[in-house]
Amino acid sequence: MLKLSKTVPLLLLLFVFVIACSSPLKEQALVENAKGPTDIPREQPKPATSKPQGKTSSTTERSEPAASSNKSPNLPVVGLKQDPNLGKPKGGKLIQLFRDPPTLDPHLTTDNISGRLVNEVFGGLVTLGLDLNVAPDLAERIEVSEDGLNYTFHLRKEAKFHNGKPVTSEDVRWSLERVADPETQSPVAAQYLSDIVGVSAKLQGKANAISGLRIPDKHTVILTIDQPKSYFLSKLTYPTAFVLDQENIEKDGTDWLRQPNGTGPFKLAEYQVGELLRLARNENYHLGPPNIDEVEFLLAGGNSMLMYENDEIHVTGVGLADLERILDPNEPLNTELITAPTLFSVGYIGMNVNEPPFDDALFRKALNLAIDRDTIASVVLEGSNIPAKTIIPPGFPSHSPNVIGYRYDPVKAHELITQSKYGNDLENLPRITLSISGSFGANVPLALEVILQSWKDNLGVEVEIQQTEWATFLQDLHNRRYQMFQLGWAADYADPENFLDILFHSQSENNHTNYSNPEVDRLLLQARIEPNQETRFELYNQIEQMILDEAPWVLLWNSGETYALIKPEVKGYELTAMTIPKYRYVYFE
Repeated sequence: MLKLSKTVPLLLLLFVFVIACSSPLKEQALVENAKGPTDIPREQPKPATSKPQGKTSSTTERSEPAASSNKSPNLPVVGLKQDPNLGKPKGGKLIQLFRDPPTLDPHLTTDNISGRLVNEVFGGLVTLGLDLNVAPDLAERIEVSEDGLNYTFHLRKEAKFHNGKPVTSEDVRWSLERVADPETQSPVAAQYLSDIVGVSAKLQGKANAISGLRIPDKHTVILTIDQPKSYFLSKLTYPTAFVLDQENIEKDGTDWLRQPNGTGPFKLAEYQVGELLRLARNENYHLGPPNIDEVEFLLAGGNSMLMYENDEIHVTGVGLADLERILDPNEPLNTELITAPTLFSVGYIGMNVNEPPFDDALFRKALNLAIDRDTIASVVLEGSNIPAKTIIPPGFPSHSPNVIGYRYDPVKAHELITQSKYGNDLENLPRITLSISGSFGANVPLALEVILQSWKDNLGVEVEIQQTEWATFLQDLHNRRYQMFQLGWAADYADPENFLDILFHSQSENNHTNYSNPEVDRLLLQARIEPNQETRFELYNQIEQMILDEAPWVLLWNSGETYALIKPEVKGYELTAMTIPKYRYVYFE
């Protein structure tokens, strides 16, 4: 999904978690194929718990999804039988501290800040439900052909844009054609939509239309994909596939995002850059209107904990500076504390493997071995993060203890850097600049300072820091302008393809390190279409080990236990392991 700024304060990183209903419905699958409805088991995230009694509690345990060897694609699509908000109190305004999004255009969204807002204003054929399974959105029913290549979406006749205009198949067609148009310059269209026949050709300027997209009538959309893929519907939950209003965009031109006409549960009511962004309830939302009237995001900055204690905001993350106090059972705020399950994410430092000195794998491995992640995590970060040993985070599908990452070994690190082609002249290395997001002159995170000092002490390698504002940072990242950069990745959907293929295939737009291995590419293509889940996960384990051995990343952290304070009158605001905000379930008592 979504890129995480690793210099964002903990309190903001927390807010990329899901807003979920406190009592998820037991729902049934509404996907059909020639063999009947399909409901594939997925891991069920544990709800956030309240009032932890100390810092010794372990991170949330999870069980792996059940393996499946079905010949047809695994299609965990869930349909809402009724509005889960029925009977809940209505009204009120939720207020939070946030930051300006780089964009509100779904087709250009690549980061968690934009994604959180875009998910509330817009929608697509499918979405992710409260249990992290795929669920119908604009489509009420989906049929899949026997060969797993044709997906037929039946649109809800009651679905409307915010201005009351009905959503039709033509809107879906136009939206997909727009995102695949080279002039749109979507940075993620190829990754999330190129399974559809004809998308790649249009993105390359070789076709005027998507050949695998048909609309036989105003409420039916048929998508043809190139090969059966179990995760195809999951990729359609990403904003790249969201439906936009053609008239809104063509009439208002570059100003259309001032009043976007989406289909989501909230409308954009007000946006003052650097000050305020306000969402208002969509009374005609096809899945049931939200409970609260408004969500207000304060963008001018401030001390989140102080604002919470002064009753200026309803929710805040709890940073390390306040954690010990809030964990004390005698602290009045302790009753408002919840513990969230760990986010499916990984933090890392990426290296452009085409740029010296990162064009030598031995040099890159040495950097990995020269930092003591365990000590930094326990002492500097006080246990708020878990040292990352692998690319796939713990608890995520295909994560395996048999995949071996890097542990602290300064002696081996020195041996490798000496063996590298730069080993004979380390004093005259090319200048190394690490780019991070953040305001110029802002404090560099202490953990990062320790890492840089470790490289200097253990290897004699000095690295400079360059800070760039978040939106500019993302733009430069997509343009491959960085020699070295710090970033994070949070899962968009529960499939290892979302980490290994999206981030490391040589042709992926999200492969910011320029990593390229023909054998890895071949295995990634094989894993995409492997029908047996056990075999497929074994392929991903092999791929992950190959990537780790070539070290295009310096792995840093996985999300640890995360804490938040929520005002007692706020209900239905819970946190789960993936970034799918659903404010329509929040209500006040």
